[in-house]
This record gives sequence, structure tokens and C-alpha cells, in this order.
Amino acid sequence: MVYKIKPVVDIPIIAAGTGWSLYAFTKIYKKGNSTQAQILSLNTSDINAFDRSAVRPYSKSLDDVSYYPFYAAMPLPFIFFLTGTEMRHDFLELSFLYWETFAVEGLFGTGSTYFVDRYRPYTYSSATPMDKRIDQNSKNSFYAGHVEVVATSTFFIAKIYSDYYPDSKIKWVFYGAATAATAGMGYMRYEAGMHFPSDIILGAAMGALTGILVPQFHKHKLFKDQHLSFTPVINENSKGFTLIYK
Repeated sequence: MVYKIKPVVDIPIIAAGTGWSLYAFTKIYKKGNSTQAQILSLNTSDINAFDRSAVRPYSKSLDDVSYYPFYAAMPLPFIFFLTGTEMRHDFLELSFLYWETFAVEGLFGTGSTYFVDRYRPYTYSSATPMDKRIDQNSKNSFYAGHVEVVATSTFFIAKIYSDYYPDSKIKWVFYGAATAATAGMGYMRYEAGMHFPSDIILGAAMGALTGILVPQFHKHKLFKDQHLSFTPVINENSKGFTLIYK
């Protein structure tokens, strides 16, 4: 096993992340509709220059299509674990690690939407039907959850592969595929009028960092390093350890 699971640390993280995400999901889609007056008062000049280009009519077709890779990304790592002998052997541990990764992703992702109301780009467009503009979901632009989920899943796969096969010449292909998948999702959410560029960039960054760093923090390769020795020291007067790196 490439990673070290510490139940005393990992279980509380999973419980907190999963519990909060489930709670937040019951709230972020119950914010209440906006009034027509509130929508009509929105002005594109109030949007920062970097994000202003995202204002466009809502595209139901692109919004619907974006859910296919979104839902496909979530179980993808479980399938990936079955493709290698070592990963199959560690399937339960890797699944536990993936659950923790998603719990951390959910903690930040749902937390941002829970605490921040930001109107989606399509609400600024008069070409979007008013019933869509006033809908409570129009307040959930910050930040791009679909992008974050795809980034978390695909970069997690890339990280797992590179750690299990560090000498592989194709490990960077996995990072390239993760980048392409994340960018593709970001493009669809942008063109659908669902998110501003800043929402998409933040979602991509948070997903990629979570997918990479959670496994990284569980690596225990250091303690297998032949240049490193770790020796407990116990005597009548003291208890401790000696750490020597050559």
C-alpha cells in the first residue's frame, strides 16, 4: 500500500466533510426565489471586467449535456482501481481515500455556495426567461461545482497512477487528460451561462488541489527511505526517538 490510512484522523475528516455536504445540499437549493425587481436591478457594469464576458442567455442543452461527464466522473476512480494488480489489492483502502478526498472537496464546494449568493451569468441576460432568472438556483454561481467534481476525480486518478507507477513514462498523460476533462467541463458551464470565469478557475483549482494533496498527505514513502532511520529511545530517565537522514 502506497498510502497510510490513519483512522483516528481520517474518519473524523470524512464524517465532518460528508455530514456538512449532506446538510448544505438541503439548504443551497432552498434559498428562495428572487423577485423580478431584484433581477431587473442587476447591471452588467457591476460585474468585474474579467468576468463580464460570461453574460449570455441560458443554454439548457449545454447545461443538460454537462451532467453526463459530471455524473460519470464520480464513480470513475473505482473503475480505475481495478485496472492494476496492486491497485486491485488495495481497492478498499483506495476507496476509503477517495471517499475522504470527496468529503474534503464537498466541504469546500458546498460551503462556498452555502455562504455566498452570487447570481449566475444568465440572470443578467434579458434573453433568459424570467422564470429561470428568478429561480433560487440562479444564486449558486460561486463557485463551479461541476468543474470541481470533475477535477477532483480526474486529478485523483492521475495522482494515484503516478504514485503507484512512479517510473511510468505515460503518467503525465493522465495529468493531461485530467486537465483536458476539467477544461472541457469549464467550457460547457461557461457557454451555458452557468458560471463566471473566476468561478470556473476556482472550482478547477480547488478540485485539482484536493485530488492531488489528499493522497499526497497520506503517503508514507518517507519512512521506507533507505537513507532515513527512525529509532525509538526509551530508558529510565526519558522517552523519545532518534531520526537520522544520510
